[in-house]
This record gives sequence, structure tokens and C-alpha cells, in this order.
Amino acid sequence: MIESSINSIRILDIKYGTSVDGIGLRTSLYSAGCENRCVGCHNPQSWDENGGEAIAVEELFDRIVDADMNVTFTGGDPMFHPEGFILLAQMIKQHTDKTIWCYTGYRFEDLLAHPLRRKLVELCDVVVDGRYVESERDLSLRFRGSRNQRVIDVAASLKADSVVTLFED
Repeated sequence: MIESSINSIRILDIKYGTSVDGIGLRTSLYSAGCENRCVGCHNPQSWDENGGEAIAVEELFDRIVDADMNVTFTGGDPMFHPEGFILLAQMIKQHTDKTIWCYTGYRFEDLLAHPLRRKLVELCDVVVDGRYVESERDLSLRFRGSRNQRVIDVAASLKADSVVTLFED
């Protein structure tokens, strides 16, 4: 039985002050569960949806506020179980001015077709999408591991009704 719910999220790790998961210093939440299982994944221990520890959304919010940095949802894949992340993102947007980045193996277009995942996308400022593809690995890329992945400006993309990336490497 999976302990994640709308009121908690299974978390493997929280990194404070990281600069690799988005622009500026960030608090990164590493969630449990990913069905993509990409060959060469740098975090295969995150695939187990029962891994880590179920932490209440309110506690995660308090830790984010205390850290006073922008936020990144990563994993695993936050879109694998979006319910708790939706609640957390709503709290962040309602009570802070922090930006939210979200890393996912799903394609942006597919996320928009799924009601819960779309809701989480709409609460994010940036989505880094796409599975990691080892044959497209490129260490020169900013904030992603393989060339097929995109760093997407969510608001601009929703307004344009097409993907708008933050930058091209």
C-alpha cells in the first residue's frame, strides 16, 4: 500500500541550497516513484514508489518557508503521484513569492492531457520534461541531462498554446 496521499508525499531527500535543479539556490524535494525507469538514470533508487518517508504536506511547506529559497520538485517523478504536490504547490503560490520548477519524465503535451498532472503543471513556473535518454546525454546542457529534454516556461507555453523553452543550449 502506498502511503502518499493528498496530505503527504513520499520523500527520499530534501536538498537545501542546490544550484543544479534550476536557476538560483533552491530547495529540492526528491520524491519516490517513477515508472519511466530510464536507462542511465542518476537516481534509480527513486523508482520505488514505497521508498523514502511519507511527510505531511504542511511540514514540507514549513521547511520550504524556513529555507527561504525557490523550490524544485524532482524525484523520481512528482507527476507519478501529483495529488500531494498539487496541494503543496497551491500553498507555496498562495503564501510565498517562490518559483516552482518541476522535473518529469513525461512530455509536456501529455501532462496537459491528464487532468491532475495538468493542474500541477499550471502551478509550476518551469517544467523540465522528457525521459532521460542516455544516447543523448550532454554534460554541457543547463538543468537537464539529455538533448531531448526541454526547460519549459509554463506560463508562456500555456498562453501560446505551444511549448516555449527558457533557453536553447
